[in-house]
Formats: sequence, structure tokens, C-alpha cells
Amino acid sequence: MRDHKVRTYASADDLAVTNQLAWKITEVAADAVAVEAEVTDMIINRMIDNAAVAVASLNRHPVVTARAQALAHGRAGGAAVFGVDSGQRFHAEWAAWANGTAVRELDYHDTFLAADYSHPGDNIPPILAVAQQVGSSGADLIRAIATGYEIQIDLVKGICLHEHRIDHIAHLGPSAAAGIGTLLHLEPETIYQAVQQALHVTISTRQSRKGAISSWKAYAPSHAGKLAIEAVDRCMRGEGAPSPIYEGEDSVIARILSGPDAEYVVPLPEPGEPKRAILESYTKEHSAEYQSQAIIDLACLMGARISGWDQVAAIKLFTSHHTHYVIGTGANDPQKMDPKASRETLDHSIMYILAVALQDQAWHHVRSYDPGRAEREDTVRLWHKISTEEDAGWTQRYHHPDPAKRAFGGRLEITMISGEVITDELAVANAHPSGASPFGRDDYIRKFRTLSDGIIAEAEVARFLECVQNLGALRGDDLGGLNVEAPADYLRGPGTDEKGIF
Repeated sequence: MRDHKVRTYASADDLAVTNQLAWKITEVAADAVAVEAEVTDMIINRMIDNAAVAVASLNRHPVVTARAQALAHGRAGGAAVFGVDSGQRFHAEWAAWANGTAVRELDYHDTFLAADYSHPGDNIPPILAVAQQVGSSGADLIRAIATGYEIQIDLVKGICLHEHRIDHIAHLGPSAAAGIGTLLHLEPETIYQAVQQALHVTISTRQSRKGAISSWKAYAPSHAGKLAIEAVDRCMRGEGAPSPIYEGEDSVIARILSGPDAEYVVPLPEPGEPKRAILESYTKEHSAEYQSQAIIDLACLMGARISGWDQVAAIKLFTSHHTHYVIGTGANDPQKMDPKASRETLDHSIMYILAVALQDQAWHHVRSYDPGRAEREDTVRLWHKISTEEDAGWTQRYHHPDPAKRAFGGRLEITMISGEVITDELAVANAHPSGASPFGRDDYIRKFRTLSDGIIAEAEVARFLECVQNLGALRGDDLGGLNVEAPADYLRGPGTDEKGIF
């Protein structure tokens, strides 16, 4: 890997294109280096993972809305929409919109945490939709997804967005555009312009993840994927972009991030170096914000040691800066303590998550968020006794330069009315690559089977799993097999009072 220093330049400096970060990203995307077998296996795992969480969310309201919009944009020879008969095809950007929303809705797929946050599996829906529309091979799709993961994860390592209250999809637009560039074997100039356009149009604030969190949290990544497809299309037709998008004196670093005196360092692969970043990411065993994964596992262990919940005086979680300020009491969001809060808000409340996981010694993607569960009186009492505190040691471990030593957990201290203090800690989730039971292919398949149970016919489950595990050998129309069809009578449509423009 090579570190690239990125800072602002005055327009009069006339920064050479080849010295711009967008061009460095382009060089990685255009490098036809072979994809290692280990990376290919993980790409297949993540495609299974995405399909699992997409199927489980098919009839959730944001997904129904996104699907209804996509179904209004049919196109012969286009892309498939999750759940819908694969014989029906739609414009790639709208399929990416519907599928990306389905993947993101339950907050249940993969993650990478460093200087910023990310769900790099969000690259798959837009890249796959374009691949289906243009008839790409499975081998090209693998190369493209490897690029998407590489670029997003490397940007997340080097550039912090959230400290400026910018949503992390600003790293997704460029990574998806770069991945599509790899997929289509585009000329470097085209990829360069598309990366810049995609960044320019995907900058938005973190209010989508603050306070009363709405359904836009699920839409934000799919919107970035849709915009990336549109950006690539325009640039393939000869259009340009604001440039230099990162380094310009009125551009992203100078006006959106740390200002004209700031310098960022972004690591990217050397020419000919394999793209391996996906191996540093990790998926979720539990349907909740990633920084709660280890805490859920810890709570499931510690809950059995409590004999009576009303005997608890106080609970404190000592954890990293990010966990405390994003999903903990450091966020100062009263909505995180509200029993009537939205599901999106509750899955960003470590206090709520802790209360339920302690009491149930389990976590479920539906039952744990049920309004009746959230409003249970003993749960609310326990919930309101929970607080978080930043611990410098956990913050340091969160940012450890060695991926094998990074920690996203914390230490839990439960004080009983009797004065007894029960304490324990967990560094990483059980499913993490460094955890007690790292996820492997069998776990991804089990997750898919569990989430599709009662929704997808067994024959369809078996067909999809066979197809996706043969990804490298797929050709052209075979990519339609990566869609998962639900029975036609299962899919819910919008209500009669929910009609839109389309």
C-alpha cells in the first residue's frame, strides 16, 4: 500500500490531474490485477449476506416504497429487483435504489470502522445492477466489487467525515463509481470524472442518523448508489465534473471537511497490488448498529448473572469515543431513551439495546424492536438506568493500526442496589474475524436460510445458493440468477393512500 497525502491547492497552483486523489482512485480502479481466491470467497459471502438481509426486509415500508418506484421504471434487458420475478427487468439505477434500500433497511450487513464509518456491502447493489443490465461476466463483477470495497475502505481509513457532520455515503459515491468503472473496463479519464461527479452529488449531513432517525437512513446508501450510476453514465457520454474535487480551494476538504490547512493521508494499493480490503471488513450477527455487536454478545453473557432487574441501581458502559457519542448517552439525543422511538432510532441506542439483550440474553431482528417490547415497563426502568462513558483506552483500541488488534467493544459495569458490582468486558463481537466464532461460509448460508425461512421457497433458496457460489463462472444473462424471487402473493405493495408521482 502507498500513502497519498491530500490537501487543498489554490486554483492558481493548477494541480496536475495525476497528483489528485480522484486520479489515484482511478488508477486503482483501472488496474486489472487478478483477484485473489480468498477475496473472491469473501465477495461471495457478502453477496449471500446482502441477499439474506434484503429478503428479510422485503415487506418493510421503506423497501415497499423503493420497490414501487423501481417497478415504475421497467426496461427490457435491465436489472432485476430483489423479490420480483427475474423475468421482469428495470433501469439499473432504479433497481440499485430498490435493492440498496432492501439491503440497508435492517442495519444487518457488513461494516468497516476506522477514521469514519462504512457499510461497504452497499457497493454491491449498484455494481450488480449495472452488471445485469450490460451483461457482464461473473469474473468482471468480482473485480468490480473488489474495487468498490477497496476504495471505500481506504477512504474510510484516511478521511473522517462524521466529525464535520457529513454522512458516510460521501465515501460510497466515489467507491461505487470506481467499481462500475472497473466493471465496464472504462478509460481512466472517464472513471476520473465519474469519481469526482459521484462525490460532488453524494455529500449530505449526518442528520439522517441523529435525533429522531427516519427511514432515510435506509435510503441514503441506495441514493448514493443510484447517483453513482447516473454519474458514470454522464461521464461515459463525455461530461465532466468539478475538479479537483478533493483538493480544490472551494471544494470538499477546504469547505466541507477540515479546511484549507488540513492534510489527509489515504492509503491505496500500489500498481499490480491485489485489492484485499474486503478482508478487513466484518458482518453482523445481530441486527443493530455495528458498535453494539460486541456489547450484545457481552450482555447476553452477563444477563444470566442478574437475579432481579429491579435490584439494579445503575449500569455504565465504558467504551470508545465513537460508541459513546454516536449511539450512547454522549449523543445527547433524548430520542434514544424514548420507548416510542422509531426502529431506526432504537438500533442506534446502545442503552435500549443493552436493556433488551441483558433481559432476553438474545437478540432478534424483529422481536427485539417490537413496540410492545420497547414499551415493557421493566425494560424502560432498566433502560433509563444505563449510561455510557468514553474510555481513552477503548478509543485507542478502536483506532489501532493493526486490524487484528482493533476493538469495538467495551467494559460493562452493573451496580446492584446491594452495592455489589458485576463487571465484564468484550473487545470484539463473536462473529468478528478476531472473535470467538468468526463468520465463515456456513454462517453466511445459515443467516440466509434463517432470514428467508417462511418467505422464500426451498427450491429458490437452493437455486440462489448454487448460483452465487458459482459466481466466477457466470456469463451474461446468468447474472440474473443472483436475484432472489419471493412468491408473488408475498410481496406487499403500497397502500391505496400511498400513491406518488410515479
